[in-house]
Parts: sequence; structure tokens; C-alpha cells
Amino acid sequence: MKGSPIAYSSDELAWVFQHRSMMRREAHARFVAVFARPDVSLANYHALCKRNGWLTGRTGRYGKGDVPMNKGKKMPYNPNSAKTQFKKGQAPHNQNFIGHERVSKDGYVEISVAENNPYTGADRQYVHKHRHLWESENGIIPAGMCLKCLDGDKTNTAPSNWKLIDRSMLPRLNNRWGRNYDTAEPDVKPTILAIATLEAAVAKSSS
Repeated sequence: MKGSPIAYSSDELAWVFQHRSMMRREAHARFVAVFARPDVSLANYHALCKRNGWLTGRTGRYGKGDVPMNKGKKMPYNPNSAKTQFKKGQAPHNQNFIGHERVSKDGYVEISVAENNPYTGADRQYVHKHRHLWESENGIIPAGMCLKCLDGDKTNTAPSNWKLIDRSMLPRLNNRWGRNYDTAEPDVKPTILAIATLEAAVAKSSS
């Protein structure tokens, strides 16, 4: 009757357990032939093994030293898959090269340069373009210093638009001190910067 559990004898269960490492399709075919059980489908056989935790031991992965069956063999030609295959020397349409630029979530322009990426080991990495250009002209930024965008437009990467300042000045230029340098009027920015520079110098001399 449909929905009724299939009964197995102790001999049948012992046989299934002993042959659990075989390919399920092959083991099922032999089981049906040995015990004359046409009523047991492949799905039934698989479910029996699964319920009892009788695993084949195969993970679907190649083990260390295993050789793939198709190693050294040429892939059969298929006109449909051939349309989407890369041709020799062809690069993916989304591959980026040295000099490629993008804008970070913080609004800074980043550029791909020929430097070793310490995180991925690649021979290129993205760096802030404004810093890259500024250091190309002025040398490495000293410890404790940083670059401040003068006109408030982070995408303006010209070295002349970035001023080397003491990092301690950043809170004096931004919201913490209520000066909002980045959104201030252009004619007010120099005054804010001068005041912040003076305050930072006084604080450093008195410390």
C-alpha cells in the first residue's frame, strides 16, 4: 500500500551495510538481483542508507594525489558553450589594469598601481590617488601627518589641492569643534585652517 514502510530482513540489512561504500546505483541494482526485490526503488535504497547513516565515505572532492579522470583530455567541442569561451589571449571584460580608477564608499578616488598587495599577494593594489600623486611629488608622508583636502572636493586629486597637516588638526577642522571645514564657504576655509593650525601648534608646545 502506498505510504507503507518497506520491510527488510536482517540478511538484507546486513548486505546493504556491507556494500555501503559502493556507488548507490550499482549497489541497488545488485541488491534487487540478489534478493529479488523489484519493489525497492533506487530512492528507497538511498533513503534506507541515509536513515541508518550508512555513508559511502565519498565527499565528492579529489583527495591529495588523486588525478582527475579528464586530465590531459581535450574538452569535447560544443557550439553553444564555445560562444561564451574566452579566446586565446582574450581578457575578461571586467578585468582592471594598472591605472584603473574607482571611487571608494568614503568618496576618495582610488587608483590601481604596480605595488605588491600585502593582503592578496597580487602585483597591484588600489591606493588613494590624491596621496599617490602627492607623494610622487613631495615624498612619503611623515608619521603623525596626513593630507587635508583644501577645497572640500575629495575627487579633486591634484597635489595642489591637498595640504600636509598634523593629524591632531583634523578634530579642529571638522564637526567636533563645529567648524565644518569641508562644507564652509571657499573664502572662509583659509581662516578656519589658519586657526586650527595655530591651536594645534599651541597645544603641542604646551604639552
